Amino acid sequence: MRAPEEKILIDGPVGKIEVIMERPDAPRGIALIAHPHPMGGGANTNKVAYTLARTFVALGYAAFRPNFRGVGGTEGAHDEGHGEVDDLLAVIEDAKCRCGNLPIALAGFSFGAYCQTRVAKRLVDAGHPAQRLVLVGTAAGHVEGSRQYDTEAVPHDTIVIHGSDDTLVPPANVYAWALPLDLPVVVVPGADHFFHRRLHLIRDIVTRAWRH
Repeated sequence: MRAPEEKILIDGPVGKIEVIMERPDAPRGIALIAHPHPMGGGANTNKVAYTLARTFVALGYAAFRPNFRGVGGTEGAHDEGHGEVDDLLAVIEDAKCRCGNLPIALAGFSFGAYCQTRVAKRLVDAGHPAQRLVLVGTAAGHVEGSRQYDTEAVPHDTIVIHGSDDTLVPPANVYAWALPLDLPVVVVPGADHFFHRRLHLIRDIVTRAWRH
């Protein structure tokens, strides 16, 4: 499937949220994509976020990529993942108005993956769990120069992808989070945190998992 990129502004809890929307005709679901940490230059144009969005569009989903607070046209200030989760939930509600009450897939990269574990918990608590999660380079445990991430538990069918050579979020951090959850981690050999020259593998892993 193909869908043109369209920039939209939606109303969030503290102001406008800038979103890149890719909406194919008759989507089978809604994919919400969360980008990496704004303090590190993260934005909805990030290559991993873009790869996730294109992957979901190819699978027939409408993909929504918001900018977090203080990035691009999104109003507000960075809120350590608290307000960002509220914003992501607001984008879901707007997406449902545009596309219908479709299954929700959550995907995120780094700080965005951490935020999506919190969104997933909120959706479960509300009685509307997400269809499935895709978490890439998940911020978990102590991240040097950043903070301690207490990443939420996620369902067993969550697709967790991490680079073997990730020095920003060491694989051991993700293993420590995944171990008590009995959660498999797909390790991409030779991939750094940003999956330079390995982006196609993210697409392939997600596509194969979704078709089973």
